[in-house]
Amino acid sequence: MKLLSVLTVSVLIASRACAADTRPVIVAFGDSLTAGYGADPGRSYPDNLQRDLDKLGYAYHVENLGISGETTADGLARVGTVIALKPRIVILEFGGNDGLRGIPIEAARANLDQMMARLTAAHVRILLAGLTLPPNYGQDYIRPFQAMYHDLGVKYHVPVIPFLLTGVFERHLFQADGIHPTAEGYALVAETVLRYLEPMLGAPPRPKKG
Repeated sequence: MKLLSVLTVSVLIASRACAADTRPVIVAFGDSLTAGYGADPGRSYPDNLQRDLDKLGYAYHVENLGISGETTADGLARVGTVIALKPRIVILEFGGNDGLRGIPIEAARANLDQMMARLTAAHVRILLAGLTLPPNYGQDYIRPFQAMYHDLGVKYHVPVIPFLLTGVFERHLFQADGIHPTAEGYALVAETVLRYLEPMLGAPPRPKKG
């Protein structure tokens, strides 16, 4: 299944490259929350973000490189594929699966750190998406997990979304698994991302006078 997912992403990249879209690229890079798990095609947060940017007049192309089930280790293994697209900005969303599986926070942090170092070396700007965990994981694990995002944001001088699922959590817009947003929830995630992304974009072009 993982191989099939990777092949699907590779085919998607190749097909879109052939379309010769010359707009600067924003890569949404992450796990199932980025991939849009459980939502119909075209309803993931990157899909919604693309529509929001288009409406506001921003000339950017959003690439969705989310793969469900991935950990920070998987993301680190794929970061070269992201860099190859020469994106202007990467929205980096990993760590949720590490946390849910109880992977040591030091390992998740090291993987995120390496991803951010490689993106920074490639002159890619980063918007880091923070996450949290269910209360049953205990504050001794949750506190350093949350701090991981803040600390890496400070280290690399990048903006951090404190909690990607803001709004979704408060309005209980989750699928039956209690983890992934509904279609309406993914639209809210896109709005949250846009609030932090827009200051990185500069002013949209002014409409041409007729």
